Amino acid sequence: MKFTHRLFGTTVAASAALVSGLAFAQAGQTVKVAFIDPLSGPFANVGQNQLKSWQFIAEHFNKKNAAGVKFEFVSFDNKGSPQESLNNLKAAIDQGIRYVVQGNGSGAALAISDAVSKHNERNPGKEVVYLNYAAVDPDLTNGKCSFWHFRLDADTSMKMEALTSFMKDQPDVKKVYVIGQNYSHGVQVEKFFRETIARKRPDVQVVGSDLHPIGQVKDFAPYIAKIKASGADSVVTGNWGQDLTLLIKAAKDAGLNANFYTYYAVTSGVPTAMAAGVGGKVRVVAIGHNSLPGVAAKLQDDYKAKFNDDWYTLQTYTGLALLSEGMAKAKSVDPVKVAKAMSGIKFQGLTGELELRKTDHQMQQPLFITEWRKADAKNKYSVENTGFNFQEVRMLPNYVSSTPTSCQMKAPA
Repeated sequence: MKFTHRLFGTTVAASAALVSGLAFAQAGQTVKVAFIDPLSGPFANVGQNQLKSWQFIAEHFNKKNAAGVKFEFVSFDNKGSPQESLNNLKAAIDQGIRYVVQGNGSGAALAISDAVSKHNERNPGKEVVYLNYAAVDPDLTNGKCSFWHFRLDADTSMKMEALTSFMKDQPDVKKVYVIGQNYSHGVQVEKFFRETIARKRPDVQVVGSDLHPIGQVKDFAPYIAKIKASGADSVVTGNWGQDLTLLIKAAKDAGLNANFYTYYAVTSGVPTAMAAGVGGKVRVVAIGHNSLPGVAAKLQDDYKAKFNDDWYTLQTYTGLALLSEGMAKAKSVDPVKVAKAMSGIKFQGLTGELELRKTDHQMQQPLFITEWRKADAKNKYSVENTGFNFQEVRMLPNYVSSTPTSCQMKAPA
């Protein structure tokens, strides 16, 4: 018996896998996954988009995947709170859910990772696996790493290595202002920017920095006034969601003529604000973008057709590719066996071969710098129906952005 199986745009002969029982060892089994992220509050629009994204990509993988399983997402609203995330985690475990995804907020991520590790140690036979798709605090794969934690996105330090590798070649970058949300991510964006730009372009001046309360500032005009007064030609920010939308709006209203270097200008609401006009260019560092070819383009168009919204969290694809490949390799959906199978695995993602580094469970992958521009004949996709999109200006291979780890991970016996 022989059939061909198209996965990630690659045709794979699967007859040998069928004979061995590897590919469809769990055929038809439903794997429930808990989604724990904000579905209400200031970042609800981002959380709701990402929940739809996981569910949409699950539909794609449920048609065909390496393990032959079905993925079902169960949503929990953590309201952006670490404590509420722990309550959600307990509720998910009580429902028998053994796989968890979360991404919005490193505070919540650190709480979940620690709680999952403690739960697994105390409850052998009821282990839980945590896929972190967007929380980028480097501690999660360094001093506070856990065997049960798997990061799908690039961490803050990796993204900053890529971003400053681009910025060092921009002659108009001379004076930079750093602004961020006052939690671990915002603090680390400034820290790693200062360190990396000093190493690559010691002539660049950091002319100011600010940390503001996350999700609480309604008017960024006072912050923009400080940026203008500093004479900055560039702004570096790790802000996301409403905090970036309002920052961009304030910059436009004040006529700030500076370029923005961001991590999350793709998140819901921000593109519409940018389309209204920004004094300078807006650039993003990320694991992908809206002009990727092949499977990514097809999924993006299908998502837009279904929801009239944008699929920007490409880690949703990476996560289900990783899980299905891990389950196929383990010939099981048991979290312990799957976690061991995923540790160090290489598999095909949307941008080529990806590797889940065994030493710290940090995904190794290329990063892209994109720029917000008007759609053209080559880049036709319209983000948030604005007539604009993110166009690739540089791809940086993994070896450029990959950073070392201090993780001393202990795998279960």
